[in-house]
Amino acid sequence: MKRIHKLKTALLGAAALAFVGGAALAQDVTLRLHQFLPPPAPVPKLILKPWAANVEEASGGRIKIEHFDAMSLGGRPPELLGQARDGVVDLAMTVAGYTPGLFPRTEVFELPFMMTNPVATSAAYWQKVDTDWSSNEYKDVQVLGAWVHGPGQIHSKDGVNSLEDMKGLTLRGPTRIINNLLGELGAEPVGMPLPAIPEALSKGVVKGTVIPWEVTTAIRLSELVGNHTEFSGDEAFYTAAIILVMNKDKYNALPDDLRAILDAESGEKLSKFAAQVMWDMDAGARKIAQDAGNTITVLDDAEVARWKAAAEPVVDQWVTDMDAQDIDGAGLIDEAKQLIKKYGG
Repeated sequence: MKRIHKLKTALLGAAALAFVGGAALAQDVTLRLHQFLPPPAPVPKLILKPWAANVEEASGGRIKIEHFDAMSLGGRPPELLGQARDGVVDLAMTVAGYTPGLFPRTEVFELPFMMTNPVATSAAYWQKVDTDWSSNEYKDVQVLGAWVHGPGQIHSKDGVNSLEDMKGLTLRGPTRIINNLLGELGAEPVGMPLPAIPEALSKGVVKGTVIPWEVTTAIRLSELVGNHTEFSGDEAFYTAAIILVMNKDKYNALPDDLRAILDAESGEKLSKFAAQVMWDMDAGARKIAQDAGNTITVLDDAEVARWKAAAEPVVDQWVTDMDAQDIDGAGLIDEAKQLIKKYGG
């Protein structure tokens, strides 16, 4: 009888230890991160994977982040936000404007010639998300990072040397605001996510695209077009808003200490880091085009002034659109400019 009692005691002890161990293991979490760029592109390679490694190290390995690049879990880039919102994936990196209409306030940072310094603009963007927009247009997800890329340029087969060269030119654009800008300048905009650019150029669907230098390497753009147009001056022709979001239920279910660790490695820290990395990568990508013998045209101040004047109706229309949604568009423009300046732009 004593032997049976000892065996029962041992089994109960083992069960208790298993329960405690299971509870401890339940504190650990694996997060799946889905995004549209190929693994060698700067954003996954130099931003998302180092960020994930920092989170994993800070958590002592209790948070593990699995990377699924180039839409490897299925769907199209415009579906990424919904995948994170609905819990199909835990994390998603996407361009906010790939889902037009969902982030009207965010478009203020995409307005023509709004951005000066991308790091300062990203800090401003994050502040608005963190202090205001998380309760309205980002309420269905947990935003971990919000940033913009470096100055957007025009990359084309035939070259753009003046405003007149835009007339009738089919150009790929990434977001509603940027497509409106291209159309106002005389081009025929074609909206599509970045991965679709090579095929569209090869098939003649478009004769060019607007993207920053940094990401041209991911799609080998300097091999597909031979002309690149840059803008002189402090203000960028355009930029696009980029977000890293997390499923809200998954975020709220994290233990308090792990949530604090995730927050500490994200937010403004991640947003400014991501913008700096993308900006830093512009120079190397530009050199690839130069070394390939491509033509790089820099529009001078007088020519850029003509483009700025031609782009003004885009800003005016955006303010009108915001007013129709009971959003103070003019006030947002003033605030965005002040915040960019505050952060050094």
